[in-house]
Amino acid sequence: MYTCAQCGVLACASEDWEKLPANCPIRKGELLNTALETYQLPENRDFYITASELETLGYCQWPRIKEIIQLCLRMQYQKIGLAFCKGLKQEAKIVDNLLRKAGLNVVSVICKAGGVDKCESGIPDERKLKPGQFEPMCNPIFQAMLLNQEHTEFNILLGLCVGHDTMFMKYSDALCTTLAVKDRVTGHNPLAAIYCAEGYFRNRIL
Repeated sequence: MYTCAQCGVLACASEDWEKLPANCPIRKGELLNTALETYQLPENRDFYITASELETLGYCQWPRIKEIIQLCLRMQYQKIGLAFCKGLKQEAKIVDNLLRKAGLNVVSVICKAGGVDKCESGIPDERKLKPGQFEPMCNPIFQAMLLNQEHTEFNILLGLCVGHDTMFMKYSDALCTTLAVKDRVTGHNPLAAIYCAEGYFRNRIL
């Protein structure tokens, strides 16, 4: 079992392997070689190199939205999918405009696409935010299918709920990246709770 999150050696970030932990992934040489070979596959090589070059080009200078735009341009993608949450509709409009200004074609699909009541997906009425009323379900599989039908070359997720983002990625034909995630409590900045885990959020996380 690997415990990198608890490691105090970080041999992987240097060439000093004298204190290599017994369960360090570096010891998995055969699997590591398989991974390195996989980067060389045609469907991976250019994408990985391009994505890695962005770290050097925009290090501590570019916000994530610019990194995403530059990745799309450098990979010569033409049609970009934008799967977003209804709660971030204004942000989605700004992102859509930025992508279009960069010369990209954008297909955007909102989470409530389809207009189907939650009960039709199996969610009990009492589990709605407002029981007894029409409440549209988040529809990540439909979002993915719509973008697949449009043959988007790369998809951007903006504010999809925990788990809904997972289902979107499961059914998306195109590779995906996340611009922002849903966290209503912290203004969509989930690391705020992590930074305050020993203080303000101590009794709110678990």
